[in-house]
Amino acid sequence: MRSTEDKRRTRIGVGLASAIIVAWAALHVYGVHFFELTWPQVLLAPFLMAALCWLSVGLFIISHDAIHGSLAPQHPGVNRAFGWVTMTLYAGFDYDRLKVNHDLHHDAPGTADDPDFSASEPRRFVPWFREFFTRHFGLRPLIFVNAVVAIYWLVLGAPMVNIVLFYGVPALGSALQLFYFGTYRPHRHEGEAPAFADDHRARSSSYGWLPSLLTCYHFGYHHEHHLYPHEPWWRLPARRMS
Repeated sequence: MRSTEDKRRTRIGVGLASAIIVAWAALHVYGVHFFELTWPQVLLAPFLMAALCWLSVGLFIISHDAIHGSLAPQHPGVNRAFGWVTMTLYAGFDYDRLKVNHDLHHDAPGTADDPDFSASEPRRFVPWFREFFTRHFGLRPLIFVNAVVAIYWLVLGAPMVNIVLFYGVPALGSALQLFYFGTYRPHRHEGEAPAFADDHRARSSSYGWLPSLLTCYHFGYHHEHHLYPHEPWWRLPARRMS
C-alpha cells in the first residue's frame, strides 16, 4: 500500500518531469523548425540554445530518477515509461542498457568496475570524457540522431543551421554539462591520493540552491545522492542541508 508521502512525491515528480518534457519539446520544435535567424531575432539564439541545453540535461535527470524508482515511487511502469521517453528524446539511448550501467556505477563507484569512471585517467577531464562518451554513445544513438537529422532536413525542410544550433549544440552541450557536474567533479581524484569521505567515492559541490539547479539539477550534491539514491533530484538540497 502506498503511503501519503509516496503519493505526494509521485505527483511532484511526474508533474516536474512532464513540465520539463513539454518545455523541451516546445522549444526544440520552435528552434529547429520555426526560429528565423534574422536581425534582431538572432540575438535570442544563444538564450534559446542555453535553455535547450539545460532542458536536455533535465531529460537525462528524469531518466536517472526513473532508474532509481524515485520519480514515481511504487510505480515501476510509470518510471520506466518516463525513462524510455526521455532517453529516446535525448538521443535514442537504450533505457534498459543505461539502467544496467548506472546500477554498476552505484555498486562500485570510482573503481575500474564503474562504467562511468576512468581508472586510467581519474584526474584529467578530456581523456575521461572521451572514454565516457565513446563507452555510452554507441551505434543505436548514432543511427537515431542521424535519422532525426535526415528527416528534419530532407523531409520536413528544416534549415541545417537551425538543426545544428538547436538540436546538435544543445545535445553536445548537455553531455558536457552532465559529465562535468554530475560525474567528473564528484568522482575525480585530487592530489596524490583521492580524498573521499567513504566508499561511495563521491564529493558534493558547495553551490547554493540556484547555481546547483542550473548546473545539474542538484546532482552536484553527489555524495548525498549516493547516500540516498532513492531521493529524487528536487529533494537533494534538503539532504544537503540535513
